[in-house]
Amino acid sequence: MKRTHIKNLSEKKGEEVLIKVWVDVRRDQGKMAFFDFRDASGKIQGIVFGKPEVLEIAKTLRPEWVVAVTGVIQERNDKSAKEYIAKFEETGIQEKFIKDVEIEITGFDILNRAETPAFEITESTQNINEDVRLKNRYLDLRTERMHNNLVMRHKVAKLLRDELDTQDFLEIETPILGRATPEGARDYVVPSRLTPNHFYALPQSPQQFKQLLMSAGTERYFQFARCMRDEDLRGDRQPEFTQLDLEMSFASEEEIMELNEKLLIKVVTDLYPEKRIQEIPFPRITYADAMEKYGNDRPDIREDKDDENLLAFCWVVDFPFFEKTAESDDPQATGEWTFTHNPFSLSKPEFIEDLKNKTNIENIIAAQYDICLNGYEIGGGSVRAHDPEVLKSILGILGHSDEGVESDFGHMLRAFASGTPPHAGIAWGFDRLMMVLQNEATIREVIAFPKNGEGRCPLMEAPSLVSDTQLNELFISLKEIKKGSE
Repeated sequence: MKRTHIKNLSEKKGEEVLIKVWVDVRRDQGKMAFFDFRDASGKIQGIVFGKPEVLEIAKTLRPEWVVAVTGVIQERNDKSAKEYIAKFEETGIQEKFIKDVEIEITGFDILNRAETPAFEITESTQNINEDVRLKNRYLDLRTERMHNNLVMRHKVAKLLRDELDTQDFLEIETPILGRATPEGARDYVVPSRLTPNHFYALPQSPQQFKQLLMSAGTERYFQFARCMRDEDLRGDRQPEFTQLDLEMSFASEEEIMELNEKLLIKVVTDLYPEKRIQEIPFPRITYADAMEKYGNDRPDIREDKDDENLLAFCWVVDFPFFEKTAESDDPQATGEWTFTHNPFSLSKPEFIEDLKNKTNIENIIAAQYDICLNGYEIGGGSVRAHDPEVLKSILGILGHSDEGVESDFGHMLRAFASGTPPHAGIAWGFDRLMMVLQNEATIREVIAFPKNGEGRCPLMEAPSLVSDTQLNELFISLKEIKKGSE
């Protein structure tokens, strides 16, 4: 007999079916036994009575056992259905219970037994110690809330993929193993066995590769890109995270903002109809006004901060291109000036000559734009420098020598000199967006297998030591760690 998913059982009234499920709850009532069964599609009640041999097996089952169940789908009487619905309304659990039918069990096949779980799967794990949850993440993800977070993450990503496809964007993967270049945060580096004493760097973003795709004539690119940054952690940061990254040739600042505003509105209206966007079109706030009025450049402009279904998007624009190194937290800033966003941006048109001549540096305004939501920066982008001489000048302002520019960015300069069109783009912090949409407190709640607040993975116990054999193959020797410096 072919397996039927729980969500389809209402269509099988009076039929014998096979379901393959987890035991969610077991209730033993002597001559009868009741179960709640679940699969990824939903939950249903099962009942055993009048079959001693089946009841005997039923009494041995425990929560989280995996079983194949055969039975007949029966319509529930009104009283029973109402009691069943009321039970779950009282608990506040909104899972997909099939309420109009139940399965009258005729047989069991035990597929796998389970040890007693570290915490209750039928309840929210929000108040469970986070390291316990992460160590047992495969259990945590079985809970209704966490499973729903994964489902909605998938639905948002699919909607965006489909929408960008209709607008002639190509989804293109860019490399994970690249070159260490000064882009802002610290790189994670990977030693090369085949080229001793040399290292790859994991991408902080696909910034250079997506611009090279514009040089290649792609015109419209996107990807859900994995990014890695060795930076201090907080609730909306992880060592590795996901960006929705996109770039467009021949696009203005206005066109990028218009496209992304429409995408965000569609996500909310199609998938989160219970939520309300405070203002459409999204208001625009200059960096100077945001700092003066809100004290930061990611303002929370909600009219009612107690309304969890209120979404207050806004654009922050007109950022200063450069800031003094002494005012920056950029660990790689070595010159007098550093960038506020990234070194590949372009200024507003009226400041292009200042960029070329390296004059009026403190007053240059960048063609940059951030999209903010409820006090979080969920995306940022810019019009890019596509002229090699302009990029060279920007890098010079940042303190790079001619030799350093050629060493670190020569490939970009050569690409731009090959006939690269003007282009612009943006990257969303996809995890941050999902965190806000799902009303979660940290991005760890919307990532399947995140690191903890210390950047460690309790499940895999990473990072970990490696063997001397591996170190020798990579020509690496370790320094002794002094006490107190771990």
